[in-house]
Amino acid sequence: MDTTTLLSAAARGDQAAWDALVERYASLLWSIARAHRLSEADAADVVQTVWLKLIENLGRIKDPERLPGWLGTTTRHECLRQLRRGERERPADDHVWQNEPAPGEPVDAAVLLDERDATLWRALAALPEHCRRLLRALMATPPPSYAEVSAALDMPVGSIGPTRQRCLGRLRERAGAAGLGTEDRT
Repeated sequence: MDTTTLLSAAARGDQAAWDALVERYASLLWSIARAHRLSEADAADVVQTVWLKLIENLGRIKDPERLPGWLGTTTRHECLRQLRRGERERPADDHVWQNEPAPGEPVDAAVLLDERDATLWRALAALPEHCRRLLRALMATPPPSYAEVSAALDMPVGSIGPTRQRCLGRLRERAGAAGLGTEDRT
């Protein structure tokens, strides 16, 4: 069947005529797309777009015998459009992102820290006096030695570690009950 007959039949909705056109000219479209060194996906997009343009223009083709030239020109234009689009949408290389500074703290980070600290101070205030004094002494900057803590609190050096552990356990319990999770353990 000649191209004129196929085009007019395809314009009337004849699926067999359309299939014959695709079979006849698909290799032309694909060869042009591959000649432009497009990726497989981009080449498929170009070919599909050209077929869509042909459907949209079936009734406007004045000289059906020149269809191969029209398809070739349209395919080249679409390839160039795809290449330009690819330049604008080029994904960044991973090494570019590795050199980017880390994002800053979230906007609400200070508020969250304040809430956490307030909860921790309330939990500390609920501890027995000897635990509060011991934990405050051990958290001083710079940290004191056990001998200094022993002298300041009148406590045997050997009991500082075990007492500290018990007091921290109580603090964790109270902080957990107040809403601080286990991820805040010290």
